[in-house]
Amino acid sequence: MTAVDAARRLGVKQATLYAYVSRGVLTRARAAGGRGSLFDADEVERLALRGRPRRPAGTADITVESGITEITADRLRYRGRDAVELAMDRSLEEVAELLWTGQLPGAPPPYWQASHTALTCAQAAQAALPEAVLPLERFQVIVPAMAAADPLRLQLDPAAVMAAGRSIVAGMVDCLPPQAARTGLSIAARLWSRLCETRPSPGLLRCVSAALVLLADHELAASTLAARAAASVRADPYAVVATGLGAVSGALHGGSSLGAEALLAGANGSPGEVPRVVGELLRRGERVPGFGHFVYKSGDPRASALLDLIRSAAPKSAQLAVADAVLGELRRKSLPGPNIDFALATLSRVAGMVTGAGEAIFAVARVTGWIAHALEAYTTAPIRPRAVYTGP
Repeated sequence: MTAVDAARRLGVKQATLYAYVSRGVLTRARAAGGRGSLFDADEVERLALRGRPRRPAGTADITVESGITEITADRLRYRGRDAVELAMDRSLEEVAELLWTGQLPGAPPPYWQASHTALTCAQAAQAALPEAVLPLERFQVIVPAMAAADPLRLQLDPAAVMAAGRSIVAGMVDCLPPQAARTGLSIAARLWSRLCETRPSPGLLRCVSAALVLLADHELAASTLAARAAASVRADPYAVVATGLGAVSGALHGGSSLGAEALLAGANGSPGEVPRVVGELLRRGERVPGFGHFVYKSGDPRASALLDLIRSAAPKSAQLAVADAVLGELRRKSLPGPNIDFALATLSRVAGMVTGAGEAIFAVARVTGWIAHALEAYTTAPIRPRAVYTGP
């Protein structure tokens, strides 16, 4: 039966119906042509007779209808297209257009750049920070500075929002302190020159490009929900991105790759040191960063794809050997498989990037997804969850 019929039979809103799907109470299938959802009539009837399921303690459902990204147990799709396949031969700029418009561009996308005024303001703002400040923290200064230089930032028609998105991504990258001479015009090449002192090999630059595509969006991750909520009350695109940056810095979100970098660095380039490093983490009662995922129970497909690309690009890397030793150690302990944060940390170490490079790649990529969600949210009612009061 259709979603409308299933919701009517259960006496719930369609948003609640999809919440049941996310909690594993109901299953759904795609209708022919990929338009809409279908539900098993017998399964719906059994649930109707049993009564509404209670929500487990400590969980909350916020369901938003979106046509951007679909996540299944082992697959990630942007607008119906497999994200791993896109990462193999498409750039972030191309995939951003897909997320924003629903169509891949037929010609190479134009060069993304911020205005001279925006760059001047943002470069001056981040230059005042201490030298040891990480790239993600610099982004949190760069974006508001760029906003102050854009008097038309509250123009929220789609063309203006997409133009702001291109400008924000370009400005974030180009305002970071340079580490090496730029070797290309793409966002991937420009970001490399801000994160690494050496020139990239074609293979490793391909890895950075693929990582950007794989991280462009991930449905309603915490930072995306925060950014989408801001957009739903008509915050401008810079404010939407600033909101997302605040959430993505959390240690259980985009900041997880920083912990994985520290894990790999602790082995001092020696695979033989890995058991000691992992053992010390576990003795302290800490989780091993970069492993397991809330959604992908059978393994993060983004991590598998990126790690395979890294192995092809730098098969003899000592840092890759350390990463493989970590993977082997956790496999022996029957712990969950690696997620995209571990793959990002591996890329950062193999390429010899600055500390926090994984977070930076994550944030730059995810801006494109936040802009896509903003474009949807600008046409909807404000997101206003309700609390279940438990106080005195």
